[in-house]
Amino acid sequence: MNLVMLGPPGAGKGTQAALLAEKIEVPHVATGDLFRTALKEETELGLSAKSYMERGELVPDEVTVAMVRERLLEPDCDTGVILDGFPRTVEQAEALEGILAEQSKTIDAALFIDAAEDELVRRLSSRWTCRNCQAVYNIISNPPRQEGKCDICGGELYQRADDVPDTVRNRIRVYWDQTSPLVDYYRGKGLLITIKSEGGIESVQGKILKALEAL
Repeated sequence: MNLVMLGPPGAGKGTQAALLAEKIEVPHVATGDLFRTALKEETELGLSAKSYMERGELVPDEVTVAMVRERLLEPDCDTGVILDGFPRTVEQAEALEGILAEQSKTIDAALFIDAAEDELVRRLSSRWTCRNCQAVYNIISNPPRQEGKCDICGGELYQRADDVPDTVRNRIRVYWDQTSPLVDYYRGKGLLITIKSEGGIESVQGKILKALEAL
């Protein structure tokens, strides 16, 4: 089964993708991980991506697509894959279809993990970071034992600028501006499955599995 995971910041897309990959026994391919690995190993594509990043430029689609193609050709992807962070645009979605078509495969579904904006803001603005060791806490799901202090080193906890509510709301607006066409694209192909990110992690996972069983 080949699946695409979509969802705004704070919806829990990455968590659900990792759980689902374990459940249905296919690789969870997150593009962020692909980039970090390629940069660390200094692969040809990694060095190409690095050259753009060092100039403060966006990595071109062709480099990202090539990384994804390389990963999808690995043997562990033969039985399927869960893509997280790719595609981000309609152009990338079309490129993905081309990659899969080379292997006589198609996308089975695009899972859109959605949540109300106020809930996304609540989740994302609950994140606090230690000034000393950079440990991250969430006052909702993973609070420190002592308010305002790091469990690990006792350092002061602070809220990063990109975790402040107003900034979070802007991040969500940017996401929608960029991703709405992609959601519409998969909806138009009859592949979009919307899952409301309400309740606990296991509850959301149950909704996903139920939706996939109906395919």
